[in-house]
Amino acid sequence: MTYTLLIGDRSYSSWSLRGWLPFAVFDIPVSVEATILYRPAFATDLARFAPLVRTVPALKTPQGSLLRDSLAIGWHLAEAFPDRGLLPADPVDRAMAQSMIAEMHSGFTALRGACPMNLRTAWEGFTPPEAVLADLARIEALWTAALDRSDGPFLFGDYTVADAFFAPVAMRIAGCALPVSDRARAYVDAHLSHGPLRRWRAMGEVEGPEQPTYEMGLPRRPFPMAAPEA
Repeated sequence: MTYTLLIGDRSYSSWSLRGWLPFAVFDIPVSVEATILYRPAFATDLARFAPLVRTVPALKTPQGSLLRDSLAIGWHLAEAFPDRGLLPADPVDRAMAQSMIAEMHSGFTALRGACPMNLRTAWEGFTPPEAVLADLARIEALWTAALDRSDGPFLFGDYTVADAFFAPVAMRIAGCALPVSDRARAYVDAHLSHGPLRRWRAMGEVEGPEQPTYEMGLPRRPFPMAAPEA
């Protein structure tokens, strides 16, 4: 028996992306089931997966447990596979990563609200309000503190769950051309060239029509990510 992961639209569901990336990056076998956000069948699909599920992602473990949140999924996998490097080995780095993951999970609501993740298109002419700029400043401070210790390319050198949690932020910065420093831009570029994320985006391209909920009413441009490798 393996893990079974329920996700939403790959192009739009940032929390689903956070739940899926650790499996892909750390080679943990998983069976993926998908549903579509904002459709009448969405609630039915959640209930069919497990009675207590109200959001995506949700995960059934091989032992029969149910995890109903990306944060719970990340913590579980780090404990279940301690030799895979899901969290940094250094105690100081590990504590920093855990704090960053928790802050991402509960914060940055202005950025999330103004710039929904959309991997099907990028936008031109978006002017970030002050609240979004404040979120970006805090995110840059967190990224800089980690990158100062590791020198990149990811927050703690090698990829960890912290990077999985900030991957949708990097996609928002790229998609809305948000103003960040050169160092933060290099970290965003590391995500844009990341093989598993490129594969996720490619799968999202063929899932169905665009979701009108994510229309920003701005001129469009191609999303700045290379095609997945063969």
